[in-house]
Amino acid sequence: MILQPLAPAELARILRRALDDKERGLRGRVTASDATLERIAHACDGDARRSLTLLETAAGLLPDGAEIDGAVLERALQRKVLLYDKSGDQHYDLISALHKSVRNSDADATLYWLARMMAAGEDGLYLARRLVRMASEDIGLADPFALRIALDATEAFERLGYPEGKVHLAQAAVYLARAKKSNALYVALGAAEEDVERTSADPVPLHLRNAATRLMKEAGYGAGYRYAHDDPKAKDEMVCLPPSLAGRRYFAPKKSGEGEAKSG
Repeated sequence: MILQPLAPAELARILRRALDDKERGLRGRVTASDATLERIAHACDGDARRSLTLLETAAGLLPDGAEIDGAVLERALQRKVLLYDKSGDQHYDLISALHKSVRNSDADATLYWLARMMAAGEDGLYLARRLVRMASEDIGLADPFALRIALDATEAFERLGYPEGKVHLAQAAVYLARAKKSNALYVALGAAEEDVERTSADPVPLHLRNAATRLMKEAGYGAGYRYAHDDPKAKDEMVCLPPSLAGRRYFAPKKSGEGEAKSG
């Protein structure tokens, strides 16, 4: 089958639907006149995919509520269109490169891969969510403030969107790359989850149970519990895991109780 180029009027109708579609399009985030859409259509030689890419590129240059005008369209036409399929291999390869650059404390590579994804039109909130994940998976308690930085960047991007919000994502990404690293918390959670799966659901030890009624107290609920704030020895002498897991260690930091540090 030979594909024929679409007429400018047909492309303009496709672009208008993409601009206004609430589910699969730009959801009315920006506006454009019929003349601008016709100009996009004429610039793309009957190719619907090229015209939609150009529309999305132009929209990415503007804040919400703005209009795509001639000047913005000129900028969009001059931009390099990067090979990028948001649901294909390029998407996963690039986010993998970004994550591994952060993990390796390489701030320069982090900025490059982040800029590459943003230039290709990646959803900024997707990038923000991945940064939040990195803050706990690869940094954790080695720098607890990293999570706050990532969450603040997410909130800032939600308020500003593209293009203003790009700098907030970059700030968070570089902070995470330069932060001390530890996966001790991530590994500990995985080990605890594995034990939950492979062992029986042992009852809570009596001394840890909540004695909410007199009958519960008579049954031994709470008996032998030691209040650690008043009894410093309780921390070392009172067992809080079920008997079958007594002595099990999950969280094993390598330095200062928080995880081995690696500064970028």
